[in-house]
Amino acid sequence: MSAPLPASGALTTVGWREWVAFPDLGLPAVRCKVDTGAATSSLHASRIETFERDGEPWARFVVRPFFRRHRQVRVRCEAPIVDERHVRSSSGHEDLRIVVGVTLRLGVRSDAPQWPIEVTLADRASMQFPMLLGREAMKGRVAVDPGASFLLGHVEHAAALYE
Repeated sequence: MSAPLPASGALTTVGWREWVAFPDLGLPAVRCKVDTGAATSSLHASRIETFERDGEPWARFVVRPFFRRHRQVRVRCEAPIVDERHVRSSSGHEDLRIVVGVTLRLGVRSDAPQWPIEVTLADRASMQFPMLLGREAMKGRVAVDPGASFLLGHVEHAAALYE
């Protein structure tokens, strides 16, 4: 999945953690870890089912856009399947994961930069962040300041965006 790259020198600087959105999934705010050590991006998903729509493979799944101890938000999503890949975790465990095509919006403002990316669906409930943004999705678009956080803005009351 590719989209035109921004003009030369127009990289968006992000911190090691940011808020992102997936407009076509109905996800206005997802807590995200930016990880240049990971090639692929991964989104927390549960209850993953595959089905066909107009003869094409799709996935239906539930996303928890931020992990909190109180007032948990769950969103039912559907996206086209673009691949299945073997992905090795940082602990060395390898899984076959469904890969879906989605539109990523960097930050939660409606005018923030957005482009199509591929994400694997995985159970990230044991992780601190439901979204991991890998280098393939960032290539040519993003510069990372590893000492900074939430350079694109912090969402104080993310649950309110889902009401």
